[in-house]
Amino acid sequence: MNIAIDGPGGAGKSSVAKRAAAQMGLQYMDTGAMFRAAGYALRQKGADLDSEESVEKALDGIDISVIYDSQNQQHVLVNGQDVNGAIRTPQAGADASKAAVYPCVRRKLLALQRRTAEKYDVIMDGRDIGTVVLPNADLKLFVTADPAERGRRRFLQLEKAGKPHPDLDTIIEEIKERDYRDTHREIAPLKQADDAVLIDTTHMTEDQVVEKVCGLIEECRAGKKAAGSRASV
Repeated sequence: MNIAIDGPGGAGKSSVAKRAAAQMGLQYMDTGAMFRAAGYALRQKGADLDSEESVEKALDGIDISVIYDSQNQQHVLVNGQDVNGAIRTPQAGADASKAAVYPCVRRKLLALQRRTAEKYDVIMDGRDIGTVVLPNADLKLFVTADPAERGRRRFLQLEKAGKPHPDLDTIIEEIKERDYRDTHREIAPLKQADDAVLIDTTHMTEDQVVEKVCGLIEECRAGKKAAGSRASV
């Protein structure tokens, strides 16, 4: 079973996907972290993220992989180094958005994402999972929230982690700018798949969203089981 969750940054899709995966016995894969890792690695190598030629040249020396620890938590590695902490910054998010527009970056990560989905029952979240990566997913969800609420959540997340960050208004503006880039890029723009279920989390707690997502997965499983039973008759 493959579950695709798409949506803009700060909507809570990653946190919800992780918890739902644990509750429903599915493998969680955060594709957004992979793009953040790509953007982070490209900046570390001194690539000009506004130049496709520079990005493609730098990308040749970058290996991105995913491993899972004993608690089944995903870790993204860049050339063997765990970068989970380094990629959760506003700068890494902006770099990910820029890197994601280039075909060379998307090709590098797409193959890994699809191989994982073929091997495991997965919940995969990102920005083009239901439209590009897993167009035949068993269940597609589009998780979103108001930009101001997403900015507030990101601000509190950075505060809790004790990381340096801009003020709230700046974070909200950065989110709006990234939304624009993500929805207007030529290749695989962020958009809701025609057959995706919309979940607006603006006025929902994380527990409420997880409950809704798990309920939808249960319904999907029941439907697949019933279809399988009819086919075997």
